[in-house]
Amino acid sequence: MNPVYIMTGDGPMFMTEETNQSFRVLTTIQSPNDEELIVHVPLPAQSVYSAELGDPSFVQDLPTFSLPDYKYKVGTHRSFDVPGDSMEPTLFEGDKVVCSFLEPTLWASGIKDNYAYVIVTRSDVAVRRVKNLIEESKELELIPDNKFYESYRVSMADLREIWYVRARITPFLPSPQNIQRYVHDEMLGLKETIDKQGKMINRLSAAIDRLGN
Repeated sequence: MNPVYIMTGDGPMFMTEETNQSFRVLTTIQSPNDEELIVHVPLPAQSVYSAELGDPSFVQDLPTFSLPDYKYKVGTHRSFDVPGDSMEPTLFEGDKVVCSFLEPTLWASGIKDNYAYVIVTRSDVAVRRVKNLIEESKELELIPDNKFYESYRVSMADLREIWYVRARITPFLPSPQNIQRYVHDEMLGLKETIDKQGKMINRLSAAIDRLGN
């Protein structure tokens, strides 16, 4: 029997061999008032997070906190430091993402294309947008917002946990000067693109005229 189905009514009643292998007991931390706390996984802990998932003492030693919004009082939530710049300009290194746990039995139906997730594999913790290819090839395609990085695929066999990103906590507060500079740079880039396209159109027009003559 699928314990998720028994407890919540979600997912299939019976677990397949594949989903049974994926199912793991999730360690949670309670406050003195019996409220579930949000466990934070800082960057230094992410390198061993996947390997230590089966050790409750590892999770118990991680920082915990709570948020006042009611949506964080329902279900299991975890926060992660954003590693690197692969999700810029949406998420920056130093940001924290607050996520809700997605049961393995709901991966195929619950993962939404182009939404951001924290993907925990056997060797890595990554924050990416996701394309759900589970029904097609039992894979997820992980897509960065920073176009300097390439997308890549992860097989279901390599997945340990998936967390849906619900909120961002950021230390970055842009000043009005920074915002104006950003807009100015964007306008300059747009102007350069238009100028290049205008020159290209002129060259094409001249070439067409020569062919016509």
